[in-house]
Amino acid sequence: MGWLKRLFGLEKPHNAQVNPAPQPAQEATRDASPSATETVPPERVGLNGEYDQSGLAKRVALAFDQDNQLDDIDTLWVAQTGSTVVLKGKVPSQDILQKMVSVARSVNGATAVDTGQVTVG
Repeated sequence: MGWLKRLFGLEKPHNAQVNPAPQPAQEATRDASPSATETVPPERVGLNGEYDQSGLAKRVALAFDQDNQLDDIDTLWVAQTGSTVVLKGKVPSQDILQKMVSVARSVNGATAVDTGQVTVG
């Protein structure tokens, strides 16, 4: 089972990308003109560029799915706190953890990776 399916109950959406271009988000004011748009914050960009509260975590999960070395680790979870990727659980080795941190940092919007809740072994 892939990361997206296990963590978020999602099959990989068609055209999903780890680093999609963010779509403009309409301001949530009643009298905003159609040209009054703002950009989705990088950590809130979803798999297809849409606004998604858990966008960064989902895109990191997709990046893990796309890496053959990381696609069968089912004892680790991915979350986010703002622009920080939070990894929780257990990994088989320090090398795997370092690979996961490297992959997570490569995702647009990730400013830090918290591994304080990960055990190795």
